[in-house]
Amino acid sequence: MLPTRTRHLALLIAFLAIGLTACASDSDTDHDVLDQPWEAIEAEAEGTSFTMMMWMGDPAINDYMADFVVPKLKTRYGIELDIVSGQGSQIVSTLLSEIESGRSTSQLDLIWLNGETFFQLREIDALFGPFTDALPHSEYVDYNDPFIGIDFQQPIDGYEAPWGNVQFTLIYDSDVVESPPQTPEELATWVQEHPGTFTLPNEFAGMTLLKSLLMAKAGPETLYGEFDEAVYETWSSELWAYLNDLKPYFWRSGRTFPSTLSQQHQLFSSGEVAFTMSNNDSEVDNKVAQGVFPESSRAYVLESGTIQNSHYLGIPKHSDNKAAALVAINFMMSPEAQYEKIQPDVWGDGTVLDRDRLPAEWQQRFDDIPGRERAPDRADIEPYAQQELAPEYMMRLSDDFRTYVME
Repeated sequence: MLPTRTRHLALLIAFLAIGLTACASDSDTDHDVLDQPWEAIEAEAEGTSFTMMMWMGDPAINDYMADFVVPKLKTRYGIELDIVSGQGSQIVSTLLSEIESGRSTSQLDLIWLNGETFFQLREIDALFGPFTDALPHSEYVDYNDPFIGIDFQQPIDGYEAPWGNVQFTLIYDSDVVESPPQTPEELATWVQEHPGTFTLPNEFAGMTLLKSLLMAKAGPETLYGEFDEAVYETWSSELWAYLNDLKPYFWRSGRTFPSTLSQQHQLFSSGEVAFTMSNNDSEVDNKVAQGVFPESSRAYVLESGTIQNSHYLGIPKHSDNKAAALVAINFMMSPEAQYEKIQPDVWGDGTVLDRDRLPAEWQQRFDDIPGRERAPDRADIEPYAQQELAPEYMMRLSDDFRTYVME
């Protein structure tokens, strides 16, 4: 994540403290789109266009949106989707500046988000909802599943719709690493015995690894729930000691770290490091298919556990085309769209649908998806799945990693 996260959070809290109320609520200025039956929402959306902001750093994801979602929305519902690049702090900054300026409508109608961004947008009341009960395809989602209905220890409460579900994995070159380390202790030993061949990116995936290591030290239950400063200080100090002991053995002796996951992937692809990582447990197959990773790449999870989370779709409170956003979200949660997205050669993103709730024909189609070749089966890694921690843990880890390890 970006270094500005803490400053954004401070701004959000400051605006809340002074009671920022420049904009009237949507219910004061527009009819409530959710008061209509679904057929009327679809009719209202037809013939309109809307804008989605999302991370566009992966060609496979971009192709899925451009080649499947955009044309389907156009031909089936008569709506035009325009996608613009942006994530995390940029989404927060955009919506916050709109609120501060008193704009009555947002330039964005749909956003891809989770965790920290969700937390910040709820703090400034920038999200429309609750809306998920209105989506016909919500019937296929188990919102009681803590990996679906809870986002970074926050109930989603209908203010974001689940879009995909993934689990963090380490990825290694099996031609280089014959027996990958299974615990943080084994990882430390491996790094010391193979100097210069391990590093982690200073961004979301790298911070997810740090959270998994933090939970391995403290125990997940110790960190679940609201952020606890004393608990964080106790266990993060052990984490920094662990990393600093290994720092001299990292790539380039820990003098620098990749700033993006793409840079980490490039180091792995070129053989400079023996490991990379992903928040998507099936990405290894996707990257091999793209020719980015070597054929010998394999993915696995640490026996101490790794984080499983969902990512979501949300609607800005002041979007002026909520109908089109709702129709798009409902389609992207459909069995058809989720089935296409889970294909290893398309995106490989895990589905948020409860297969037991699907019609029999769709259950069979999901069961018949080609097996993973280099990624572990979901059933094999789910016993090691841990919940995401409260957003403040990610913020603090990111800032403190730069302070106590990078500098």
